[in-house]
Amino acid sequence: MSLFPADIERAASQVIALYREHQQMLSTAESCTGGLIAGALTEISGSSAVFDRGFVTYTNEAKVDLLGVSENSLSAYGAVSREVALQMAHGALYRSRASAAVAVTGIAGPNGGSAEKPVGLVHLAVQTRAGILIHREMRYGSIGRSEVRLATVRTALEMLLEAAETK
Repeated sequence: MSLFPADIERAASQVIALYREHQQMLSTAESCTGGLIAGALTEISGSSAVFDRGFVTYTNEAKVDLLGVSENSLSAYGAVSREVALQMAHGALYRSRASAAVAVTGIAGPNGGSAEKPVGLVHLAVQTRAGILIHREMRYGSIGRSEVRLATVRTALEMLLEAAETK
């Protein structure tokens, strides 16, 4: 029995198979998902051939220390922003042996949202060493903390597949 819903397990299996086929490795930089993307990937047997490492950077300090996110960007845009997601992906890519990195930062809820940044807002980014850069701003809504986190995992896995297929 998997820890994750069947659709997430299938998507993670596809990611592992595709990156294994290309002989490429992955890393993750996670805030609101707290390591769930890494967990979904490593749930798949054989993932050690593909998954290099994951960074769980829940605090701003961790984003700066572990991923090299700019304190100026955090001040100017906030942790939940396109700019920070892109910097997180860059940091995870260049602080690992990975060919591609995915990063997520958002507001899972049920608290912490505002009019400008509501609960369910998540910024995701994928960066590859081949120069692919993908950003998505998702507004999942106030669907519940667990549901926002799982929806983010689904989107992150889709983005990793998209980045691999555009090579």
